[in-house]
Amino acid sequence: MARGAGRCSYVQCSTEFSFSIIGANRIHDLAPTTWTTALRTGDDTTRKSGLESLAVGTWKLEPWVWRHTVLRSRFDTTGEWFSLHHFQTPAGEPLRLYVNFERPVTRTRIGIDTLDLLVDLVVEPDLSSATWKDEDEYAHGRRLGFITDTDHRAVEQACERALALLQDRAGPFAAPWPAWTPDPTWPLPELPDGADRTAR
Repeated sequence: MARGAGRCSYVQCSTEFSFSIIGANRIHDLAPTTWTTALRTGDDTTRKSGLESLAVGTWKLEPWVWRHTVLRSRFDTTGEWFSLHHFQTPAGEPLRLYVNFERPVTRTRIGIDTLDLLVDLVVEPDLSSATWKDEDEYAHGRRLGFITDTDHRAVEQACERALALLQDRAGPFAAPWPAWTPDPTWPLPELPDGADRTAR
């Protein structure tokens, strides 16, 4: 499982509602080299070829700095199989929302761990419509055995829950979360020593 540590512009964690909100601009993390190479070169075949490496557990990680957009992410810590990500321009203009289907997050000493399960639901900023993304990669991941039958059943159920929440404007789609912004007075957190070494 790939892990990353982020230098975030703000972090808020709530035990009452059991979720974490992470907002990031130029976040530092560790990312698969096939993905970072595709971003640098524009050659998406590199990223897609990385599925074989994921399937056999031989991928490599390298430092990566998130760029071009501002990302606000909401992770459920109660065992949910998706998270919600708000993409904005650096000026704060909304671009899109991503429902990212993934294995449930687990907390580590440096943050959280999860594993992306390839398929996404892309939602318009005003929540008026949504489209599926990377269904072909998801199907390929299934053929490779990277996405197990257990994963598949959980993702199908998570898709139904996410769509129902979107339709009802509930959960992460309820006000004020789609338009939420951080308090500008919140201090900038600092990573602890050794945060670049992945460990539980």
